Amino acid sequence: MATVNEQITDAVTQSNVKVLAEAPAMAMGTIYQALGHSTAMMFENSVNSQQQQNMLQQSATAQGVIQLYSVDTSADGAVTGGILEVLNQIVKNG
Repeated sequence: MATVNEQITDAVTQSNVKVLAEAPAMAMGTIYQALGHSTAMMFENSVNSQQQQNMLQQSATAQGVIQLYSVDTSADGAVTGGILEVLNQIVKNG
């Protein structure tokens, strides 16, 4: 049976121990990367949702203003005409 140099067995053992010792750190690194990525996606979706809500609010405000300005003004004209008639009578009788 051939003997193996102790330096070789020691080198192989140390490299195996090194790989085994790095496994938990690599696993935690992967977990932290996944956590960071999912948190970033959450914030990105939140900002996108806020932007969509702002656009909806602006369009709703614009529609409200359009409706306010498009109200039939014939009633306003009748009231104004009535006020002018009263003012003319006051001036004539005045």
